[in-house]
Amino acid sequence: MFKEFKEFAVKGNVVDMAVGIIMGAAFGTIVSSLVADVVMPPIGMLMGNVDFGNLFVVLKESATTVGPYASLADAQKAGAVTLNYGKFINTIISFLIVAIAMFLLIRVINKLKREAPPAPPDTRECPHCCSTISIKATRCAHCTSEVPAAS
Repeated sequence: MFKEFKEFAVKGNVVDMAVGIIMGAAFGTIVSSLVADVVMPPIGMLMGNVDFGNLFVVLKESATTVGPYASLADAQKAGAVTLNYGKFINTIISFLIVAIAMFLLIRVINKLKREAPPAPPDTRECPHCCSTISIKATRCAHCTSEVPAAS
């Protein structure tokens, strides 16, 4: 059983998949930072200095501290139940950026793949009887006529 597991674990596909998952997680972190730190601040500024991470609706106020809450962190610290639609907007934008990046990456990979050149023919047609013969043949097996060497 250990031997079978070892063969499974060291197969190229398993190792490739593990590398892909690790790279995907790292890429996700980069995209999250891109959305939170680069994309959303200018969008928020254009919309009147809105911080999308702090967009929320209080569903139930805290028993100890009554709102309004200045930020999402304040509301959560007080124990209020919130609907965090700003974080959801950030997540949607992050997903769209990842999807576009993956589309472009796969598109480039597909362009880099070249079609294999067609294999050279290994048969040809006899000029006398139109039968298929080997490319190396000097005499037709069907009509026994001599055929010129293939060029």
